Amino acid sequence: MKLNYKRTFLIGLAFMSLSSFWTFYDQSVPYLLKYVFGKEEVLTNCIMAIDNVLALFMLPLFGALSDRVDGPMGRRTPFVLFGTIAAVICLLGMALGVSAHNFWLFFCALFLTLVAMGTYRSPAVSLMPDLTPRPLRSKANAIINLMGALGGAFSLAASMVLIKGTSSSAEEGTVYDANANYWPIFVAIAAFMLLGIVIFMLTVKEKKLSRELRESGEMTDADFEEEEPDPETRGRKLPRPVLRSLLFILFAVAFWYMAYNGVTTSLSRYCREVMGKGLNESSGYVLVATIVSIAAFLPLGLLSSRFGRKKMIYAGVALMFVSFVGAAFLRRGTPDVVLYVVFALVGVGWSAINVNSYPMVVEISRGGDVGRYTGYYYTFSMAAQVFTPVLSAFFISEKYIGLGYEILFPYAALFMVLALTCMLFVRHGDVRPEAKGSLLEHFDVDD
Repeated sequence: MKLNYKRTFLIGLAFMSLSSFWTFYDQSVPYLLKYVFGKEEVLTNCIMAIDNVLALFMLPLFGALSDRVDGPMGRRTPFVLFGTIAAVICLLGMALGVSAHNFWLFFCALFLTLVAMGTYRSPAVSLMPDLTPRPLRSKANAIINLMGALGGAFSLAASMVLIKGTSSSAEEGTVYDANANYWPIFVAIAAFMLLGIVIFMLTVKEKKLSRELRESGEMTDADFEEEEPDPETRGRKLPRPVLRSLLFILFAVAFWYMAYNGVTTSLSRYCREVMGKGLNESSGYVLVATIVSIAAFLPLGLLSSRFGRKKMIYAGVALMFVSFVGAAFLRRGTPDVVLYVVFALVGVGWSAINVNSYPMVVEISRGGDVGRYTGYYYTFSMAAQVFTPVLSAFFISEKYIGLGYEILFPYAALFMVLALTCMLFVRHGDVRPEAKGSLLEHFDVDD
């Protein structure tokens, strides 16, 4: 049985569309909130946490709703189509709010955009397993991940090219503010999302494909059945030492998401305030980190097979700690090559963690219900992403603790120390994963 690469690529257009928006959102929206609308750090970061709060209930809700739909377009396609259209309309409403310097128009459009994105995020992800036989899903998920990375890379590259504005004094570097014309980047993201979905709608006939896969025997009912745990172990509590390891790795997950998401939420503003860099330049640093992170999946997967998951997580956490400490000393005038190296190292470290962390949780929980402990993993990671933007803003904001943006990377380094400390107490789940069946499968990463 061989994977249909063309079909998988076309299915991945929905996820690519999603990823292009989320990358733009993380990088540009906090910058706009502060420098176009003048919102202080705590309010800005509270707004930035809304998407994660919505995700806590919208993702499982609309995933379950799409399971029950069986219309002419299939189960997932209606959510993808109408969710994308609604998101694009609201995205252009955000652009209108920025152009008019009308905060409430921007905020209402932003909130509606986040709701629209939440309606089709789970259905879009579910398309791949719906249309891919179970043995081929690892390769297919790798392609989906690469498609997502491509969407994110487009957003970052577009930000580098399309965001133009007024300059500050030469000695402060080039930065951009409310006088900039942000319409081109909003239109580019909206057009990219629409183009992806138009091609998707023209080429992926979900209902027809599902029927053909069943009629040809490529997929059967077994491909849609949940993998049941051993009846003898289902619902059984984990032994106390194993449970202790599970709790420590879950807290480690929370801590490294506190560090990473704290940085990504505030990075564009940090680059302006501390380093005198504009939004287009900070997008370039994130683009380098993204490219290096994806490129690192293959060698990190091979190293994990040789040295084990726990050691690779140690290495990833340590590398991110060193990178964050080094970044804390970056100031105006630092050569761009140094900045690119620092963010590339962050990308490698983050990949080393992501390649191995979720599989360790699955390995630890084999004595019980894997699905339940998977839920714990995502609960800890999502809760951290809700909490850390607000907490970091309290340290930064002059209205509260007032340490300024210079505290951002020490803040992240501290949480990486806490994550490493937790990992030192993990005694279970450390295995050397089997070598992947193909080079492509190294990009099959749960994030």
